[in-house]
Amino acid sequence: MNIVVVGLSHKTASVDIREKLSIPETKMEAALAHLMAYPHVEEIAIISTCNRMEIYAVIKETEAGVTEITQFLSEISHIKLHELRRHLFILLHQDAIRHLLRVAAGLESLVLGEGQILAQVKNTHKLAQQYKSIGRLLDHLFKQALTAGKRVRSETSIGTGAVSISSAAVELAHLKLEKIASASVSIVGAGKMARLLVQHLLSKGVVDIRIINRSNRRAQELASQFPGTPLTFFPFEEMLPTIAQCDLVFTSTAATEPIVNRSQLDSLNISEMILIDISVPRNVDADVQDLLNIRSFNVDDLKAVVAQNQINRRKIAQEAEALLEEEVESFEAWWHSLDTIPTISCLRTKMEEIRTQELEKALSRLGSEFAGKHQDVIETLTRSIVNKILHEPTVQLRAQRDIENRQRCLQTLHTLFDLDPEEQFT
Repeated sequence: MNIVVVGLSHKTASVDIREKLSIPETKMEAALAHLMAYPHVEEIAIISTCNRMEIYAVIKETEAGVTEITQFLSEISHIKLHELRRHLFILLHQDAIRHLLRVAAGLESLVLGEGQILAQVKNTHKLAQQYKSIGRLLDHLFKQALTAGKRVRSETSIGTGAVSISSAAVELAHLKLEKIASASVSIVGAGKMARLLVQHLLSKGVVDIRIINRSNRRAQELASQFPGTPLTFFPFEEMLPTIAQCDLVFTSTAATEPIVNRSQLDSLNISEMILIDISVPRNVDADVQDLLNIRSFNVDDLKAVVAQNQINRRKIAQEAEALLEEEVESFEAWWHSLDTIPTISCLRTKMEEIRTQELEKALSRLGSEFAGKHQDVIETLTRSIVNKILHEPTVQLRAQRDIENRQRCLQTLHTLFDLDPEEQFT
């Protein structure tokens, strides 16, 4: 068995490639089931965000399993395999483990140290559990990654003042718009990204914020997080006339197809507008860039803004790297200890058989007049003796990190106690 990750990110692919591989949560169950049907795939989890699409897998044969996963990515994106390969990265075993921990800690994010990714990793784990696509290895790895991400944020200052994609978008707007505080702003969408947009716009002094959303309930939930703030809400059907009145428009919805295009905006006779799309797949069609009166930006345009914040944060990231190495070692030690389980189980079974047989002999000699409460005491005594005898060898065996030493210890136990774990577990 091997753990692998096959995927792409903002570092290897542009947004037009990433959006073709994006898997919305509504289609995650089908995607996981599709991958689990491949003969060499044992466990699967998928992280799909605006900046990355990564498939984590436990596979039987490395080459065959990776081939199956890359073929899947080619199929869902409708990109020919030879074209897709140049955007993909493939990491094996320890590199795959380390990568997930780095992702959870925000070290692989466009915005170094951003905290939203930890919730996305947690959601990936939850969905994989819900759809029963992960087993012992990936379940433990994702739990370790969540622990590592929380530890990095609590033990370093990487999360202090960390900007998100939303705040980077607001910073970009601030650079492009001289007087952002007096601008009229529309936000299409009412999810987490929209909440962060509102938060950062308010910090810039913006007072005219209009929320456009399909669900009135979601809009009200957003409003409840900013009591006393004069947010104005509009139904999705009024999107075009609403944005036509605004200087600045952000789009952040889960739509899988563009909801704004050139012909729509062309019909509105807009004099000037800044349009920033932070969604993947994109909410704004690429043809909007052809309009002279519209300045359109997407998530890839945020890189220049983000770069200004990275220099100081890289020093902090070095502290995080050391913590992550400890977490990698912890996972590796746990994984390597798994091959001791059959032998330990077999040894315990043998000891329990001996204990039971000798206990029955002793009780038969004591006779029927021996009270039941005394039998319970002897039962507990003998079980405790066996557990204490086996405790130290079990701990030492699991602690053996050198594979050759561990195998020698296992073989010694097999020989000394005449154990055959393979026979027991067949």
